[in-house]
Amino acid sequence: MRPVCYIQNRKQMKRKLIEVRSSAGKYAVVFGAGIVNRAAQEITTLGKCSSVHVVSSPRVWRSLGKRVHRGLGLTNHRSVHLFNDAEVAKNLRTAESLSRSLSRAGADRKSLIIAVGGGVVGDVAGFVAATFLRGVALVQVPTTLIGQVDSALGGKTGVNLPEGKNLVGAFYPPRRVLADPDVLATLPPRQFRGGLAEVIKYGIIADPKLFAFLEKNFEAVLRRSPRALEYIIPRSVEIKACVVSKDERESGLREILNFGHTFGHALESVTRYRRYQHGEAVAWGMMAAALLGHEAGLTPADDVSRIVSLVRRLGPLPPWPRIPAADFINAMGADKKSRAGRLRFVLTPRIGKARSYDDIPVDLVECVLHFAPRLATCSGNRNA
Repeated sequence: MRPVCYIQNRKQMKRKLIEVRSSAGKYAVVFGAGIVNRAAQEITTLGKCSSVHVVSSPRVWRSLGKRVHRGLGLTNHRSVHLFNDAEVAKNLRTAESLSRSLSRAGADRKSLIIAVGGGVVGDVAGFVAATFLRGVALVQVPTTLIGQVDSALGGKTGVNLPEGKNLVGAFYPPRRVLADPDVLATLPPRQFRGGLAEVIKYGIIADPKLFAFLEKNFEAVLRRSPRALEYIIPRSVEIKACVVSKDERESGLREILNFGHTFGHALESVTRYRRYQHGEAVAWGMMAAALLGHEAGLTPADDVSRIVSLVRRLGPLPPWPRIPAADFINAMGADKKSRAGRLRFVLTPRIGKARSYDDIPVDLVECVLHFAPRLATCSGNRNA
């Protein structure tokens, strides 16, 4: 897989632009330390806008608000719209509230929305940008690792319904993504480790060298070594950029980005989005998907062992819920990948490759669900 990427200042590796193709045109993911401090310069290339509106959460704004204000040169406090970024608030009511707030602040079709926050902020703000006045320009400024490597790029926006995750949404690409590793310094350990689950996923589905790098350098990654982050974040973005540039609307190839997510989304759903952060659910889901691949005769035992071993190094996960297998499988049926009632799983025939399968016998899924609670030998509640 060849990334569409070019690097500026290759010697110091301070700024990288990774290009993503979409039906609305090309846009860039800009990676570099201090990018948030230069946000105004980074968005001037997008052209003039009538007003700028920042969408964030109170928690993120307390930590980064002053820096974002300075970086964007904001003067009007009415242009900041805050909402609760917990997963339980990722719903249509929140989208309506934000849309009304934008309307009261005078936003119009030439306005620019800047999403500053993690995955929930990016998903909700993106959905609002796609639907408010039938679409206004969007810039993503992800402040979590999972946002920088995954959710802020690719154009998938949306909110949850009680029946399932991300069931209402739109494909709406941003005009630009600003990924600043400096903002990860204050990210709580639990959120950082959850984001690493998505990085591990990229190694599993597309890049055995990235996977091997994580195996060898995991402690440095956990310490948030700048050199390690300068490798794993742009590389993850490159992989996703390649995939979504070829399959923007998830008609085929893009499904591989959901490795571990069929199990993970079901975990979130059956626990009402209150037990797991998204990355934690994906971590459980990747171990379960690796085991399912082995049970289906697809994934070699050595690869299963490597996947489970690396995921375990993320640290203790909230425990697997005591849910009957039938209820769990029903929750999987709400997954967006399901076709005509048939479950689809992304599995890996070997580390570095992945594809979707819709012919996995249910009894194999039940077997994995029975064994899954024992996949993480060090499970338990993690301190935030």
